Amino acid sequence: MKDFISIHDLSASEVKDILALAADLKEKQQNKIKHEYLWAKSMAMIFEKPSTRTRVSFEIGMWQLGGLAINLDQEAIGLGTRESIADVARTLSRFADAILIRTFAHEKVIELAKYASVPIINALSDQSHPCQALADIFTIIEKKGKDGLKGLKMAYIGDGNNVCHSLMFAAAKIGLNLVVATPKGYEPDEKITELALADGRKAGIEIDILNDPVVAAKDADVIYTDVWASMGQEKEKKKREKIFKSFQVNEQLVKLAKPDYIFMHCLPAHRGEEVSTGVIESQNSVVFDQAENRLHVQKAILVKLLGGENGQS
Repeated sequence: MKDFISIHDLSASEVKDILALAADLKEKQQNKIKHEYLWAKSMAMIFEKPSTRTRVSFEIGMWQLGGLAINLDQEAIGLGTRESIADVARTLSRFADAILIRTFAHEKVIELAKYASVPIINALSDQSHPCQALADIFTIIEKKGKDGLKGLKMAYIGDGNNVCHSLMFAAAKIGLNLVVATPKGYEPDEKITELALADGRKAGIEIDILNDPVVAAKDADVIYTDVWASMGQEKEKKKREKIFKSFQVNEQLVKLAKPDYIFMHCLPAHRGEEVSTGVIESQNSVVFDQAENRLHVQKAILVKLLGGENGQS
């Protein structure tokens, strides 16, 4: 594993190895067992989008592993404007052991990886959010997967966005049935869907794309949603509120799920829009477990990429 750009690029065994290592690192962290596998390693983090969970979890995670992470915002680095992406990639490769980017255009991630001689980590692009999706799967395994994920149903309800794309790939790699319900015209990208469906067939699981949240939620073990308008789509907010109104995850909808279902959201959440306050604050909600698990899963990704102890695939 040279880079971490899309879950589609990983084999099922690589995904399972990352998740197994994340469980080990989480146990060590909780038991205050030192695990400085990346002593004196460094990572440059490029943030073109605002960040809370991503920046804090990666920065603290790198520190817990014995390394250093530094933040470079768009104003400071001027990626693609003040300096070309190729030149930034080649320069940072001389300083840092890895480069992380959280950006809008997925093409920037690809171009960084083309010119960098160190691993590139996609911390979010308009096409995918692989770190989030692996943390989500890790959380589902913790809550539901003690006897395996076979037969479990996950319902993603809302916009067919970057999170949805990565969840489709992750579900296929780990063997989790997934139903995606979006308004018409807001389905996930067709090319990404084709790739995910092919991965799903290999794994023997079902990935269904439909336009009915009621069908999706029925007998679900997991219900997941995300904001209706992501960063960069603020001008569409009012329009989307009308279109997505019937896709709100609320008390009425979750009654269709299994009684012990878990509710998931990548955060930040807009209570009263994509999810009701009652659902996100319910005992079924695991949103803050998800948020915490970003730390442990991303540490595992870093160890795998940078070849620390237990890091060789």
